[in-house]
Amino acid sequence: MTMTSTHWTVADIPDQSGRTILVTGPTIGGLGHYTALELARKGARVVLAGRTPAKVDETVASIREQVPDAELETLRLDLASLDSVREAAATAAGLGAIDVLVNNAGVMGTPYSRTADGLELQMATNHFGPFLLTGLLLSQLVASGDGRVVTVSSLMHSTATKAPLSDPRQQKGRYWRWPVYGQTKLANLLFTGELERRCRAADLPVTAIAAHPGFAGTHLAANGQYGRANGGIASILDATVKAVSQSAEAGAWPSLMAATADLPGDTYVGPSGFRQLAGTPRPVGRTRLARDRKAAARLWEISEETVGLRYP
Repeated sequence: MTMTSTHWTVADIPDQSGRTILVTGPTIGGLGHYTALELARKGARVVLAGRTPAKVDETVASIREQVPDAELETLRLDLASLDSVREAAATAAGLGAIDVLVNNAGVMGTPYSRTADGLELQMATNHFGPFLLTGLLLSQLVASGDGRVVTVSSLMHSTATKAPLSDPRQQKGRYWRWPVYGQTKLANLLFTGELERRCRAADLPVTAIAAHPGFAGTHLAANGQYGRANGGIASILDATVKAVSQSAEAGAWPSLMAATADLPGDTYVGPSGFRQLAGTPRPVGRTRLARDRKAAARLWEISEETVGLRYP
């Protein structure tokens, strides 16, 4: 498959037998669910990492309905809590080598709140948690001999006018949920680029790639706005999003291509259709700010200080 191909489909996923892939945020009906489903269908051992065990178990049951012999494991992980990330990584140490980490979980447009670590919720969940998790699992990704880190960003990264380089434990000015969300998605791309550069400099066999789902019909918007995906106005928003978007199943295709296709490091995969809103996946561009190496290096330093881990 060439880099310019716009016809990649899940049929192009090679056999994943013998590979271990950890997917965060596997809530049923979401991007993580469909990412895990297709990887399990291709024979991978898939580790579903989510914060609510009962919901993760629902996803396991759903996948097994379609893939009865799916090799699935579960891991309790709340990315908004650095302690939870550390505990999850300690448990994941028993998995052995990890071939792919899919940093899929995230929150969108949530009201202002601070985590127990003193971090704004969206930045904590979408950037700092995945940053720490990736660092703690890096030795297992290296052990695979050809590890890959896939981080899910968003078209909303283009709305960010500056990188999130201020003190993450201090709120400056009024909190605006959507600009902050855009900054978290920008952070995902800055992180991907810097991780790729650092792995190359350290001669580590790990590749960093990013993906975005376009405009996918998931529960993320309703969950962010109202803390739920159904009931009253939340149901209306959820239905509206699904009516004008591609399916969550199609939204998972860029992540699946990023996780399994032969792609260079720091590739960004998104839909090939109009304005990258929908369509089969292909490598896509990003904003100039998302390619800012100085901002990426500074964000990395801030992130290391914030989570208390230096890597690679």
